Amino acid sequence: MENEELLQEEESILTLTDENGEDTNFEYLDCIEYESIEYLVLMPEESNEIVILEVQPVDEENENYVAVESEEILEAVYGIFKERYKDILQFED
Repeated sequence: MENEELLQEEESILTLTDENGEDTNFEYLDCIEYESIEYLVLMPEESNEIVILEVQPVDEENENYVAVESEEILEAVYGIFKERYKDILQFED
Protein backbone atom coordinates (compact mmCIF):
# COMPACT_ATOMS: atom_id res chain seq x y z
CA MET A 1 0.00 0.00 0.00
CA GLU A 2 2.80 2.45 0.83
CA ASN A 3 4.34 1.98 -2.63
CA GLU A 4 0.99 2.82 -4.24
CA GLU A 5 0.72 6.04 -2.25
CA LEU A 6 4.31 6.99 -3.11
CA LEU A 7 3.67 6.32 -6.80
CA GLN A 8 0.54 8.48 -6.74
CA GLU A 9 2.46 11.28 -5.03
CA GLU A 10 5.30 11.12 -7.59
CA GLU A 11 2.81 11.20 -10.47
CA SER A 12 1.39 14.50 -9.19
CA ILE A 13 4.68 16.34 -9.88
CA LEU A 14 5.20 17.80 -13.36
CA THR A 15 8.49 19.25 -14.55
CA LEU A 16 7.99 21.92 -17.19
CA THR A 17 10.69 23.71 -19.17
CA ASP A 18 10.23 27.41 -19.93
CA GLU A 19 11.36 29.32 -23.03
CA ASN A 20 14.76 29.94 -21.39
CA GLY A 21 15.39 26.22 -20.86
CA GLU A 22 14.77 26.44 -17.10
CA ASP A 23 13.01 23.48 -15.47
CA THR A 24 10.41 24.08 -12.77
CA ASN A 25 8.58 21.43 -10.76
CA PHE A 26 4.84 21.87 -10.25
CA GLU A 27 2.34 19.93 -8.20
CA TYR A 28 -0.56 18.88 -10.41
CA LEU A 29 -3.82 19.94 -8.77
CA ASP A 30 -6.49 19.52 -11.44
CA CYS A 31 -7.41 19.69 -15.11
CA ILE A 32 -10.48 21.82 -15.78
CA GLU A 33 -12.42 22.16 -19.00
CA TYR A 34 -13.78 25.63 -19.68
CA GLU A 35 -15.44 26.61 -22.97
CA SER A 36 -14.21 23.36 -24.61
CA ILE A 37 -10.56 24.05 -23.71
CA GLU A 38 -8.60 22.19 -21.03
CA TYR A 39 -6.60 24.07 -18.41
CA LEU A 40 -4.07 22.65 -15.95
CA VAL A 41 -4.16 23.97 -12.42
CA LEU A 42 -0.68 23.68 -10.92
CA MET A 43 1.26 24.89 -7.89
CA PRO A 44 5.02 25.56 -8.14
CA GLU A 45 6.89 23.46 -5.54
CA GLU A 46 8.37 26.49 -3.81
CA SER A 47 5.17 28.56 -3.72
CA ASN A 48 1.59 28.65 -2.47
CA GLU A 49 0.33 30.38 -5.59
CA ILE A 50 -1.75 28.70 -8.28
CA VAL A 51 -0.66 28.63 -11.93
CA ILE A 52 -3.22 28.03 -14.68
CA LEU A 53 -1.98 26.89 -18.10
CA GLU A 54 -3.93 26.23 -21.28
CA VAL A 55 -3.44 22.76 -22.77
CA GLN A 56 -2.78 22.95 -26.52
CA PRO A 57 -2.63 19.54 -28.23
CA VAL A 58 0.24 19.16 -30.70
CA ASP A 59 -0.53 15.62 -31.88
CA GLU A 60 -1.99 12.43 -30.41
CA GLU A 61 0.85 12.01 -27.91
CA ASN A 62 2.10 15.54 -27.21
CA GLU A 63 0.73 18.80 -25.90
CA ASN A 64 2.00 22.27 -25.06
CA TYR A 65 1.12 24.27 -21.96
CA VAL A 66 0.66 27.99 -22.52
CA ALA A 67 0.21 30.84 -20.04
CA VAL A 68 -3.32 32.24 -20.02
CA GLU A 69 -3.37 35.95 -20.88
CA SER A 70 -7.09 36.57 -20.37
CA GLU A 71 -8.00 37.76 -16.87
CA GLU A 72 -11.60 36.65 -17.54
CA ILE A 73 -10.54 33.06 -18.33
CA LEU A 74 -8.17 32.93 -15.35
CA GLU A 75 -10.94 34.06 -13.00
CA ALA A 76 -13.46 31.61 -14.50
CA VAL A 77 -11.12 28.59 -14.28
CA TYR A 78 -9.96 29.57 -10.79
CA GLY A 79 -13.62 29.94 -9.74
CA ILE A 80 -14.38 26.40 -10.94
CA PHE A 81 -11.30 25.12 -9.11
CA LYS A 82 -12.30 26.88 -5.87
CA GLU A 83 -15.84 25.50 -6.10
CA ARG A 84 -14.56 21.93 -6.61
CA TYR A 85 -12.17 22.10 -3.66
CA LYS A 86 -14.03 24.43 -1.27
CA ASP A 87 -14.46 21.65 1.28
CA ILE A 88 -10.85 20.45 1.01
CA LEU A 89 -8.66 23.54 0.63
CA GLN A 90 -8.54 26.99 2.19
CA PHE A 91 -8.23 29.87 -0.28
CA GLU A 92 -6.81 33.34 0.24
CA ASP A 93 -8.19 35.92 -2.16
